[in-house]
Amino acid sequence: MLDDLEFISKIDKSNQIKTIEKFPFQINEAIEIVDKLQIDKIFKINNIIFNGMGGSAISGDIIKTLFINRLNIPIYVNRSYNLPKWANKNTLVITQSYSGNTEETLSAFKQAYQKKCKTISISSGGKLKEYCQNRGITHVKIPSGYVPRGAIAYFIFISLKILEKIGLTTNILKIDIEELIEIAKVIIKDNNLKIPKDKNPSKKIAQQIFGSIPQIYGWDIYSPIAKRWSTQFNENSKLISKFDIVSESNHNDLVGWSQNYEISKKFSCILFRDKYLESIYMSNRLDFMKTLYSDVAANIIEIEAKGKNTISKMISTMYLGDFISFYLAILRKIDPTPVPIIDELKERINSI
Repeated sequence: MLDDLEFISKIDKSNQIKTIEKFPFQINEAIEIVDKLQIDKIFKINNIIFNGMGGSAISGDIIKTLFINRLNIPIYVNRSYNLPKWANKNTLVITQSYSGNTEETLSAFKQAYQKKCKTISISSGGKLKEYCQNRGITHVKIPSGYVPRGAIAYFIFISLKILEKIGLTTNILKIDIEELIEIAKVIIKDNNLKIPKDKNPSKKIAQQIFGSIPQIYGWDIYSPIAKRWSTQFNENSKLISKFDIVSESNHNDLVGWSQNYEISKKFSCILFRDKYLESIYMSNRLDFMKTLYSDVAANIIEIEAKGKNTISKMISTMYLGDFISFYLAILRKIDPTPVPIIDELKERINSI
């Protein structure tokens, strides 16, 4: 099934696989978009808020993790109608909504304006662009035609370039991004449709997960990546999927696995591994989990990170999950692009 290109084209009606394969191009285009903009330095920022929902917000989690040991100011990701009370004129709010019409995001954006926060917004258009134009707020327009989760490269790398342009970071990411793009190209080469299942890592892993519930475990820099994998399984593969964080999960989650064998066999457990980053304590925890899940879960899958620098490790691991969730949708004979239940909810909310 996964090697039948005609069958896949019938299922993937919106040709999402092509969007996935555009990822390296999106990185370069995102950087070019910001390079062409005039964005002045900002000299007084006490904290940063990434304001968004769903596929437009995960970039905030990734950047927060990337800079946790690089910036002296905190980063907060706001997934709510309301900004935190502490947001003020020295808060930088980066508002992200692919459509530009996400109601929670627009509500918090208006509060940022009322609180006189320093505000920059990113969208493909919509009300967010209109509000920014009417209020004289910097707006970065990204290409339309994607689903929000398919535009994550724009949100991540436009935000990174914005932080650089306003003076919060330096150009330390240039070489790192070059390495990432090269790794992304290798991932495409190894995981594209034409590579048969016996030689295609993503197809193999999708086949392993098929028929089970994916449970992904992140840790350290891989914590937001675990969340991204889970939401990609939700939206692309149309599956219930959950994620948890090590070592916090070792203080509670393990107990359930050790006492519910009749249910645990329905899950595939996915662990991210990184021999260069794992401390002896983390390695022991992950090894213990591997042993436990090997006995009680349907599958245990270990994903070895690639790359030398932090951003390459994070984003390349994230990118592999996009391919896996796509092939899992094909195995389930479900078009990975539409999310009708979310559209139904939005229609109901809009009718209030």
